[in-house]
Formats: sequence, structure tokens, C-alpha cells
Amino acid sequence: MKMTKALGRRALLATSATGLALSVFGRGLLPANASEFEFTLSEEQWRARLTPKQYGILREEDTERPFTSALNNEKRKGMYHCAGCDLPVYSSQTKYDSGTGWPSFWEAEADAVRTKPDRTLFGVYTEVHCRRCGGHFGHIFDDGPPPTGKRHCINGFALSFNPAADQSS
Repeated sequence: MKMTKALGRRALLATSATGLALSVFGRGLLPANASEFEFTLSEEQWRARLTPKQYGILREEDTERPFTSALNNEKRKGMYHCAGCDLPVYSSQTKYDSGTGWPSFWEAEADAVRTKPDRTLFGVYTEVHCRRCGGHFGHIFDDGPPPTGKRHCINGFALSFNPAADQSS
């Protein structure tokens, strides 16, 4: 009984410390308001530009159901872009099948994404957004493959795919 209580306290302290660190170090990674992004639109313009599903994910931080995005099964070489502002964010070279039902990548393109703490589901998670328009992509987890050990679990409807010009190799 004492061992269980001690382990419980340690887990609670570790979780609290992690949450505190993320809240302190996570601040300032995303601009305080949308007008500070390079690419901004009014809500009406976003709704006209995006499908309802894309709007829900990118602008309201919804999550698509697993296995519903065609991009989950995309195998061609190319680049995945933000569906909101067309910024190239993930290369097909970093995509892998995580078996989760969402497109997964082990790394984003340089200076393409920003992160912030997400405390919505019984813990602290790392939320990932487009650095140019602030569109919500998904979350980053620490259970990915080498070389980074990260799994960028991304809503496929938040992305568009541009195949590489040369598909022969």
C-alpha cells in the first residue's frame, strides 16, 4: 500500500512538473492573436476558402475520425502543404504508417510548424500548428521512429498533397 501511494505521488509530481515546464517554456511559441500571423483572413474568408471539415480542424481545432483521410494512404513522393495557406510543412520522406489512422510524420520541414501545450484531454499534449496561418494540424507524441522518436499525428484534412514532378524513382 505504501509503495503504491509513493509511486502515485511520484507520477503526480512528474506530471505536474511536466505541465509546469510546458506552460512556462511553451508560452510565446504561437502569436497571441491571429493578426500576428503572416497569413490572415476573416472568419468569413476562411469559411469560403476551406471545406467545413477543413475549417473545423484548422480553425476550431477539431479532430477528424481515424482512417477517414485519403492522405493516410498516400504513398507517392511529394510535399504535404497546409490546406489553409499552402505552406509546405511535411515531406513524404518523413511520412510513415503509424497504424493510428492519421497521416504520421517523424519531422516537419524547417520553420514550418509551431507548438503549444494542449491540456484538453486528461493531461498535457503537444499541439502542432502551421507557423504561417496558425491552422491546427494535430499533435506530436514521443513514440515515433528514429531518427527523431517523434510522431506528428496530423489530421489529413488539414493538409493538401502536391506530388513530386518525377514519380519514376
